[in-house]
Amino acid sequence: MVKNGFKNRLLILIILIFNNFLAFTYAQNLPENKGVNDTITRTDTLRTIPERLEDVVESKAENIRNDIPKKMTYLNRKAQVKYQDMQIDADYISIDWDRSMIFARGELDSLGRIRTPAIATQGGKSYEYDEFTYNIKTRQAIAFNARTEESEGVIIAERTKKYNDSVFFMRRGKYTTDEYFIKKKDTIADYYLLAPNIKLIKGKEKSQVITGPIQMYIEQVPTPLVLPFAILPFSDKRSAGILIPSFGEREDVGFFLNSLGYYQPIGDHFDLKILADLYTKGSWNLRPEMNYKKNYRYTGNFSADIGTTVRGIRGLPDYSKTGTYRIAWRHQQDQKANPFLTFSASVDVVSNRFYNNTVNNNYAFNQNNLNAQQNSSISVVKRFLTLPVTITGTASYSQNFSTGFADLKLPVLNVAINQFYLFKPKSGIREGLLENITVNTGLNFNNFVQTTEDELFTPAMWDKMQTGLKNNITLGTNTTIAKYFTFSLNANIDNALTTKTLTRNYNPVTNKVEDILQKKIAGYSSFSTGASLQTVLYGMLNFKRTSAVQAIRHMVTPQIGFTYSPDFSTPGFGYYRNYYNDRGEMTPYSIFDRGIVGSPNSGLVQALSISVNNNLEMKVRSKTDSTGVKKIKIFESLNFNTNYNFAAPEHKWSIFSFSGQTTLFDKLNINTALNLEPYQILFAPGENTGVRTQNFGYFSLQGFNAQLSYPLSSEIFKKKDSEDLSKKYPKKGEIRNENYYFDEDNYSRFEQPWSLNINAQYSYTRSLSRFGSKMASIGLDGSIKLSPYWNITGNLYYDVISKEIANTQLGFSRDQRSFTINFNWIPYGQYKVYDFFIGIKANILRDALKYRDRSFTQPNAPF
Repeated sequence: MVKNGFKNRLLILIILIFNNFLAFTYAQNLPENKGVNDTITRTDTLRTIPERLEDVVESKAENIRNDIPKKMTYLNRKAQVKYQDMQIDADYISIDWDRSMIFARGELDSLGRIRTPAIATQGGKSYEYDEFTYNIKTRQAIAFNARTEESEGVIIAERTKKYNDSVFFMRRGKYTTDEYFIKKKDTIADYYLLAPNIKLIKGKEKSQVITGPIQMYIEQVPTPLVLPFAILPFSDKRSAGILIPSFGEREDVGFFLNSLGYYQPIGDHFDLKILADLYTKGSWNLRPEMNYKKNYRYTGNFSADIGTTVRGIRGLPDYSKTGTYRIAWRHQQDQKANPFLTFSASVDVVSNRFYNNTVNNNYAFNQNNLNAQQNSSISVVKRFLTLPVTITGTASYSQNFSTGFADLKLPVLNVAINQFYLFKPKSGIREGLLENITVNTGLNFNNFVQTTEDELFTPAMWDKMQTGLKNNITLGTNTTIAKYFTFSLNANIDNALTTKTLTRNYNPVTNKVEDILQKKIAGYSSFSTGASLQTVLYGMLNFKRTSAVQAIRHMVTPQIGFTYSPDFSTPGFGYYRNYYNDRGEMTPYSIFDRGIVGSPNSGLVQALSISVNNNLEMKVRSKTDSTGVKKIKIFESLNFNTNYNFAAPEHKWSIFSFSGQTTLFDKLNINTALNLEPYQILFAPGENTGVRTQNFGYFSLQGFNAQLSYPLSSEIFKKKDSEDLSKKYPKKGEIRNENYYFDEDNYSRFEQPWSLNINAQYSYTRSLSRFGSKMASIGLDGSIKLSPYWNITGNLYYDVISKEIANTQLGFSRDQRSFTINFNWIPYGQYKVYDFFIGIKANILRDALKYRDRSFTQPNAPF
């Protein structure tokens, strides 16, 4: 019994020791994750095992299996793992506790392809993957077919390595901003940018993508648009980058890249662009542009064009090489900055033949090459809170391309007194002529010179400059007579000083009249006064109620006036002198001619002016109008005016002028003007210039012009009872075809809005010439949408006299949802050019694939 008891006790002791050994061994091999679901638990009071993870790993799934010997945990179907700020959702997840690795995979279909991707969420942002491996300790990851959304776009890479929370490396990545693809309405993007290597750098305020060589694909077809590298800044702030050009061909200078450049923001208030236009025949153009803006203060920009235009082949007669330049400055002050002091500038100075030689095609498409004149000005306006005075200082420069001369005014100072009443009534109600007398006065100081481009700011230019000072006082008053007549009086006084006077002589050697401006201070004073009487007459012709025409109303505004001005050409004033012309006749001239302060009137003026203004309207029955009648304008205005000078020694009547304006059919706009010469004009044999005789009553045509414009559109011809497409064809297109409707035969239906403006102009000017000159042209401009995504625009102008096409331009635009493709073409005229470009709609790439003018209201940056 003793031996048996001893044996039993020994056996129990051996079993206890063996169980303790097994328990200790199991504790050593337990996964270091107290969050893993297991029924075995242990509390060791003798030894504490340190945790090797910084936080708890939480997991859940429909099916969880732990492989303790291999230290693995497997989660199947609706699997989820959470660790710190990282959450992984997938169809299958495996956890290697020994290596601290998590592997996740999306749901597979029957063919073994990914049906539903795995999703990793970190920092509130989600990423999609086919397969995903994550190291819990290092927080590094490798993913296959990863989908990363940034800003307005998405990046899909075959292989992505997460180096840390801020840096990602990608291989064969595609970037697109296709809205349909991003929202998963479509599985194929309509365009993408493909790069073999991509680096994504994420920051708190901004992120950016840096790539190696990158190429654009449209509808999965590679395009020739390839860049050696690209930088995509995902930020609301402005960022530096390369601006991609448009390309095309121009007949005279060859193939081109237009607006290739670089953009650089400078601080919060400035940015800089440097653009270049390059041509295959050697022409080039450089365009620096700087914009600046300070909120509630001012905004503006500087820009320049400097280039060389090469035409023809070197060594041949048609070869030419021309340098061009353009300097521009725009400045506008905010109205809130200072209401009492305003500064503005609009400077645009170009070389004399700039628009005919520049290789910047923007001027051709904007038809700037038709400019005959270029104007520049700078002005400062000072107002006062307590004084009724406005002081304006300006400097201006006006270039005339046809003559080659430029007018420079530097500076011009104008002091204007606000209009005031000379006799202010005590009661506050003005009555009669005296109490209605108004006074307007001001002082103008002017420096003027007409010069050439080569002479600008040279001693010769300063020597020709004229200085003038002029004061004007205008008084006016009016009152009502007999309730229906308005009687007005006015008086005008001019006082002027100038630093140069004119001496005119006839040179028989050159057979020309020579004008010499001499440095001499001289001045004049002139005076004129006038009176007028005006009224308004109405006439109404009513018809029967059953008549289609209900009434015709005629409004007539007749006015007669009288003007008096002394004869300032008499010798007593000293303002006029005489010279002998080529016929030996004594001819008077003013010493202030060709000056900047004007000249006093020559000859006594006692002229009676007559004018009649007419307005003719008609009321017709209308079923569409709520009142039952509709007004139709027959003549909006039909005017006549002339004057008779009692004091003139000959030709007392002036030209008889007529003008009219009306709109027919609510669309056809007509403007006309007609000038009739009341005296007979006789021509000597072989002479093309006639002489005005004293024979009154011939009324020969001296000038006529007419302008017609007729806008047409699809809305005009649209039936009022036409049914909406959505109601007529209830079947609507789906992905990418939402703007289409389909009939029973599955043919697409859509609206095709169009517009067409027809313009015609004719003018005839004769004066004293025998034959006169004519000008006639017809112009068409319009647009049509062939489909909801195709648009065509164009204009055509035809010169009827020369029988030549003057200006023609065609434009084609294709809306590709994510981007637009534009093609512009000028087939006729001085510049025969076509231009092609692609414009991305997303702000992040808008300037990357098509250059557009940037401003501080467009914060997103280009490549």
